[in-house]
Amino acid sequence: MKSDIRICSAWEDVHDRPVYTLSDSCPDCGADAVNSAPAPFDPEDRHGEYRRALKRRVR
Repeated sequence: MKSDIRICSAWEDVHDRPVYTLSDSCPDCGADAVNSAPAPFDPEDRHGEYRRALKRRVR
């Protein structure tokens, strides 16, 4: 799952605050833009099936 909102990868060095964008590069400095938030879950989670089963059982 990817977010549409991206952040400048070099904002700590170049800018005084984070620069957010929807494009693949920073509009101010031209550096690459990266995903602003990590995925909420790991698709390769080995124990995810057990966690979901436990959650269903508790309900």
